[in-house]
Amino acid sequence: MKPITFFLVICATTLLVSHRPVVSQLFINGEKAELKSFGKPDEVREFPKGRVELIHIGKATIGRATFQPGWKWSESVQPLSKTKSCEAPHFQYHVSGELMVKMDDGTVLQCKPGDVSLLPLGHDAWVVGNEPAVVVDFQGMLDYAKSVK
Repeated sequence: MKPITFFLVICATTLLVSHRPVVSQLFINGEKAELKSFGKPDEVREFPKGRVELIHIGKATIGRATFQPGWKWSESVQPLSKTKSCEAPHFQYHVSGELMVKMDDGTVLQCKPGDVSLLPLGHDAWVVGNEPAVVVDFQGMLDYAKSVK
């Protein structure tokens, strides 16, 4: 076997053996199956040109955010959070519409339907075009758009 092939096989095997799925952290022995719907969210937060619907399921909080055309985090949510930029890390699936995201380090991402984005804290975002942007967020909505007093 060629050295490079051997090295790649060892790396892949190590990765597979050491990988622990994040999903397993959502379950505890004895937990029962659950089914929830965004049609009946546990909580709804509204802010200018947007809203977040939250579902608490297992040990997770999943959010569906709808951002209307003209929505921009720094104009709609920043006044609530009182932070320089969004400090919620996001792991999200983009359902419809388009979002432009600008990270504090200058990185720019254009997120379209079907995309999955992983956004660390420190960013601004805004809707591109005339269609509402809808995202399902699996990580960053627990405290999103909560008013800080």
